[in-house]
Amino acid sequence: MEISTLREEARDLLDETVALRRTLHQWPELGNDLPVTRENVLSALEGLPLDITLHQTTSGIAALLDGGKPGPTVLLRGDMDALPLHEDTGLDFTSKIDTAMHACGHDTHTAMLVGAAKLLSARRLDLPGRVLFMFQPGEEGFGGAEFMLDEGLLNVPARADGSESPITGAYALHISANLPSGWIASKGGAAMASADTMHITITGRGGHASQPHAALDPIPVACEVVQALQTMVTRTIDVFDPSVVTVGRITAGTTNNIIPETAFIEGTIRAVSERTRSKVRDGIRRVAEGVASAHGAEVDVRFEDGYPVTVNNPGSAQFSLDVAREVIGAQSVVEMPNPVMGAEDFSYVLNRIPGSMMFLGGTPLDRDLSKAAPNHSNRVYFDETAMVDGMAVYAAMAVRHLAGAPT
Repeated sequence: MEISTLREEARDLLDETVALRRTLHQWPELGNDLPVTRENVLSALEGLPLDITLHQTTSGIAALLDGGKPGPTVLLRGDMDALPLHEDTGLDFTSKIDTAMHACGHDTHTAMLVGAAKLLSARRLDLPGRVLFMFQPGEEGFGGAEFMLDEGLLNVPARADGSESPITGAYALHISANLPSGWIASKGGAAMASADTMHITITGRGGHASQPHAALDPIPVACEVVQALQTMVTRTIDVFDPSVVTVGRITAGTTNNIIPETAFIEGTIRAVSERTRSKVRDGIRRVAEGVASAHGAEVDVRFEDGYPVTVNNPGSAQFSLDVAREVIGAQSVVEMPNPVMGAEDFSYVLNRIPGSMMFLGGTPLDRDLSKAAPNHSNRVYFDETAMVDGMAVYAAMAVRHLAGAPT
């Protein structure tokens, strides 16, 4: 099926796509319960030939487009949730919710996926198979994808004629301030990191700040643990199978003249392989217990599982890059040399279905990438014209996959 006109067709949809994106941007919602967002998405999908399933455990939407010919099903995903921070962009359509902002561009993902649904609906009769549009809440740490999977997202029924149409591929786009507007980047294998949380409690003995010898101060022990963790990573973890351990919070004490009994350390652990993910956890426990023991303190180390490593199927990743080259031109497509250390719950989908996560550039071409506010910043800015390329690539991925799925 011809895809050369998809970009032009997407350009015709830009105004309404921008309007939807700005509505979503003004009314951001957090987590898995996104009632306003869901209603806006459903309104935008109204009139399209979609079989829509509303998920019960979250505000997830599964919209199934049945093509005019038999064939498999391909999944396209867009996440819908925002982040808990105040927006300082000064945009005319800035967030109306003081404590929430679409700082990671999920509003653009959702609007682009709606646009792709319109593009593909117009070609429905020629599609050899089906497209499942996954509108997902709770990506920002709430595991929305896993909830949708548990609720049966992938259990698609047979087609109306009785023929089976299993899901054979899954693709997602994520806008990025680290790429020029309209560029596409991806890679095979590990594309994004796992993200776990560590909680370390150091317990000593409280006392008077003027008599530290009569107490057991947990604060210097905690500081030593933090320093030792950085050395542990650089001295024991292979730089070609990397990890990042960042302590984001240390909490201890109530005032200046009291030695507290406890000190708390919290941080994030990132890795791009399950081997290193496990090795780093073992190292953190060993270091914390060793340092605490050397000072006579007690320690409790606890880990909170986060998203697994996002692993792109090599064939699917190369396929997605080839399709992007066909749609937007080879000059704007990049094969990533290394993974991104951010994490994604699309990883749960890719653990079940071969596919690929791709990055879409969102920084205007006339801006300095090195100075652009990054994703998750209260000042991040995304060029809305990039959504033309995003919609076209989304739709082209589905068309090309159904025409001949990669292996």
